[in-house]
Amino acid sequence: MVALKIEEQKKFTEGLFLGELFDSFLVTEANIVTFNSFTINGRVRQGYYSDEELEENGIEEFSAWKTIKPFCFSLIKGKRLPESFRIVFVLSPESKERFVKRCVPDMAPGQVEGLYLNVRYENNEMTCVTGTSMNLFTMDKTLEREWDESVKQFLKKNGIIFY
Repeated sequence: MVALKIEEQKKFTEGLFLGELFDSFLVTEANIVTFNSFTINGRVRQGYYSDEELEENGIEEFSAWKTIKPFCFSLIKGKRLPESFRIVFVLSPESKERFVKRCVPDMAPGQVEGLYLNVRYENNEMTCVTGTSMNLFTMDKTLEREWDESVKQFLKKNGIIFY
């Protein structure tokens, strides 16, 4: 786990809310505080979509950021900055499997519950905090280190300055 302080908040938030920077991620939870506190549970409700819709649209257990993003943006846009927001991203099962196979080939992807990226804005500071969740105990931190490094490279590649 690493916490990365984002230097160029405007560029980051434009990529987050207006661009496609995080569109490939799924959202487990989002919390936005403006004149009220708004909480979004990213888990897709069973039975809302038909099996055909789920398959046709590639709908996962959690909603894609590109689906939730317009609602979140509508809550923060305006003349005043939000007091805070927190968005918990997770890699899709397919992306997680590819990542695990590439970075730790001797680990079964099913041993990894999730690879997370927590975006937090509070007290005029923006941070990204990485996280890994395993389905078993292991002393090997290779996957965690690889995920931390991968997030740093993702931000660098997209011109996001952090320290």
